[in-house]
Amino acid sequence: MNGELNPADSAMNNPLPPVLLIQVGTAPDTLKTEHGDLPVWFSRAMALTSDAIQVVKVFKGEPLPEPDPGRVAVITGSWHMVTDKLAWSEETARWIRRAVAVDMPLFGVCYGHQLMAYALGGVVDYHPQGREMGCLEINLTKAGADDPLTGGLSQGFMAHLTHMQTVTQLPAGAQSLASSPHDKNQIIRYGAKAVSTQFHPEFTPGIAASLIQLRTETLLSEGRDPAAMHSALTDAADARELLKTFVSLALMDQPRYEYATNR
Repeated sequence: MNGELNPADSAMNNPLPPVLLIQVGTAPDTLKTEHGDLPVWFSRAMALTSDAIQVVKVFKGEPLPEPDPGRVAVITGSWHMVTDKLAWSEETARWIRRAVAVDMPLFGVCYGHQLMAYALGGVVDYHPQGREMGCLEINLTKAGADDPLTGGLSQGFMAHLTHMQTVTQLPAGAQSLASSPHDKNQIIRYGAKAVSTQFHPEFTPGIAASLIQLRTETLLSEGRDPAAMHSALTDAADARELLKTFVSLALMDQPRYEYATNR
């Protein structure tokens, strides 16, 4: 399977439930034509086969299963805004609170990152300095350097970003594990099994390049240099590995993950 994980396989040959991919939006048509939709991006980043993922399109009103501590859920990014408080988004926020209450492993990305923070008592709003976009440097905080999940990342690792809104206030008890010059909350840990990233570990340089191309006029109007942004694109392997590692530990070796995050 070219190194891909499949919940149908495990060390004890016990079937594992598929990863729950909570899809909170869909890519613009031009991106879908070139790169497929978000489930394709995430399955590739997590090194999972398509049948190892259960996609629930909450933005289309599809219902989520009951939170299950024996499963892992990943919440995608979106072209919507958390502050719009759309009905499906508010329902997903309520689900997040129940999932965290039963220690279900959760990983949120961009909109998912903001929605997790909002659901758990944090504050989300438009960033006062506007858009953050490009392949940019992320630095670990002291908490991030000491965290068993992120401590192995390089200081100054690269990640793909594109967002207008941000977590302006952390929920009580949450910790920022990484920051960028633009945004102090690039990785947030909410508890032993709940983590989120403002950056996009699922992006490839090709996806990022297509987004820059799609927004060229807007970027120029904001005084940015799309050509320079294209030139700065890299594979951002560390960012992708963070998502893959979280899912792998939660899916394949939960006792090890619980020990690592509580040591």
